Amino acid sequence: MGMTGPPTTKHSHGEERRRWCKINPFHSIKFFVLCHGLLQLSQLMVSGYMKSITSTIEKRFGLSSQTSGMLSSLNEIGSTVFIVFVSYFGSRVHRPRLIGCGGILVSVAAFTMAIPHFIMGPYQFDKTTANSVGNVSDICHLTHEGQNLNSESCSIDRVDSDYQMLSLLIVGQLLLGIGGVPIQPFGISYVDDFASNRNSPLYLGILFAVSVLGPAFGFVLGFAVLRLYVDIDKFSADEIDLQFADPRWVGAWWLGFLMAASCVLLVSIPYFFFPREMPKEHSGDPEHENKSEKQLDQLKSKPEETTQDLSLLQFIKSFPCILLRTLRSSVYLLVVLAQVCMSALMSGLTVFIGKFLEQQFTVTASFANLLIGSIHVPGAVFGILIGGAILRKFRISLRGSAVMCFMAIFVSICATTPLLFLGCSTQDVAGVYHKHDSSNSSLATRLNCNQGCSCRDQAYNPVCTPDGIEFVSPCHAGCKTAFFEPGGKVANYTDCSCVSAQGLVKPGTCGSGCYKLLLPFMFFLTLAGFVATLCQTPSFMLVLRSVKPEDKSFAIGIQFMLFRVLAWLPGPILYGSTIDTTCIRWEKKCNKKAACRYYNLDLFRVRYIGLQMLFECGAFLLFLMAYYFLVKESLRRAKQEGVKSKIPQEPEVREERKILMEVREGGNTQLKSNV
Repeated sequence: MGMTGPPTTKHSHGEERRRWCKINPFHSIKFFVLCHGLLQLSQLMVSGYMKSITSTIEKRFGLSSQTSGMLSSLNEIGSTVFIVFVSYFGSRVHRPRLIGCGGILVSVAAFTMAIPHFIMGPYQFDKTTANSVGNVSDICHLTHEGQNLNSESCSIDRVDSDYQMLSLLIVGQLLLGIGGVPIQPFGISYVDDFASNRNSPLYLGILFAVSVLGPAFGFVLGFAVLRLYVDIDKFSADEIDLQFADPRWVGAWWLGFLMAASCVLLVSIPYFFFPREMPKEHSGDPEHENKSEKQLDQLKSKPEETTQDLSLLQFIKSFPCILLRTLRSSVYLLVVLAQVCMSALMSGLTVFIGKFLEQQFTVTASFANLLIGSIHVPGAVFGILIGGAILRKFRISLRGSAVMCFMAIFVSICATTPLLFLGCSTQDVAGVYHKHDSSNSSLATRLNCNQGCSCRDQAYNPVCTPDGIEFVSPCHAGCKTAFFEPGGKVANYTDCSCVSAQGLVKPGTCGSGCYKLLLPFMFFLTLAGFVATLCQTPSFMLVLRSVKPEDKSFAIGIQFMLFRVLAWLPGPILYGSTIDTTCIRWEKKCNKKAACRYYNLDLFRVRYIGLQMLFECGAFLLFLMAYYFLVKESLRRAKQEGVKSKIPQEPEVREERKILMEVREGGNTQLKSNV
């Protein structure tokens, strides 16, 4: 009797623990997949949102496109530096907790990037106001002797304040890159370790789909918050003088960071309650479950040996040999370089496409984000899914994958070509740009008709005349009278010496007049993105099949390292620098270039789309060369096999090789599903 007590107690304790594991949601891999999907969605929403407010950040902080592109690239620096540590120490840490720490760091980064709004003063812009004395500012007044209207206070405090605001954005971007490093790799490996072999591909597919949709949610969030005025927390709606469609409008860019940061923080908390290792998920097949448990026990029985085998010193010693062996594969190198070209294209396209739509078609930043988030990004997602389905349905061979890649890029180039012509020239801006004047760059806003007016050279309060001529301010148009609406907003200007017609001059820009071309432009842009992304899965399979099986993980790591160093880091900077070359009038702060006021839209369109086509042509040639080397390698192998076998048996050898290739491709298709 006394001896039967302890075993019964131990047995009851074990049963109770198993029941608790079944009830506890933090011991369920399905609940982990749900949490991780929400975290990936929130984290990538922050990254997508940062891209959606690029033009707004430029206006608010007075940044050039090159600087804003550099700012967008900074998160890649943090992730590039720390990805090596994550790769090496990944199997030695508590993965859920490290994912949770990464999520909290992403949340801190988003909060950090919102801080400048709360320590800066209200947004200042040129405007026409009537004071209590009855005088109206920003219209034509006679210049008084000794008056220096272009003097600007450039105190050291003001310059230091601008640098402090920009430094907060830089710190936030670096933290965003560092915090995002452990989230996806650790989450995928954790799911693959403890999900059943039957459900693992499904779970990973869900996570990949969610990660692609994250940026789309970021652009939609940008659409929502940029409709609100930047200082909505400091002024009431009646005190806001700007109209939503005004080119000087700056939306509440900081609000999206607060919302996204709160979401990331909320979904990061559950990770601290997940165990380091959880029970393996049951697949429903008892024999399969017993086999999986035995394999797991074997793997757990020698963790110390694995750790010793993967010592940091040995890894560093073997690194050059593995790197040279991997890069010696011509197909691998060419395909990865082709992917680098497409990644560079996408890195610049996603950062500046909203700005392009704003300038080219005179739409608001909010509406541009809606178009990108609801049309362009889903089109690219659909292309990735269709490409994977085609690859799996028809079991396309290695050479077939290369053909699919360069044909998809070729069709994408054809779809991109019409974008060069879907747009209009810059509107006529007096003293800045005239469509039929080849000396636009030498023109000045000081004209004969406004010589007697006390206008500031850096004024920016655009007005549009009845005949479609735009002036940078009512003062530069020679307008001497302004009429206000009951709410205090300007209705129109009259008595303008630079306007030939005696009509009313309206506040606001004349626009490019290209809004009717927006729909066909978005059609071809989405079509080009859809077709180009068809090659994403086939190109990934080319990478996996072109290296030795033991080098696959390392090859993928090198692949993404090259993406960061050659594409994601320099891509936005290259696009931003190209855009800056098309600027025809700069805003200046303390005698230094700030944000661009007007672009030459013809040059903007040709250089921006031309750069996109340049990367596409590079990818096309590289995929074509990869196909050439695949054919060459196939012929070499066929020749070797032909020498070893007799000529009458050649049809049989071909048939056998065809069957073996089909079996091998079927296995690779399953590998693709697991990846």
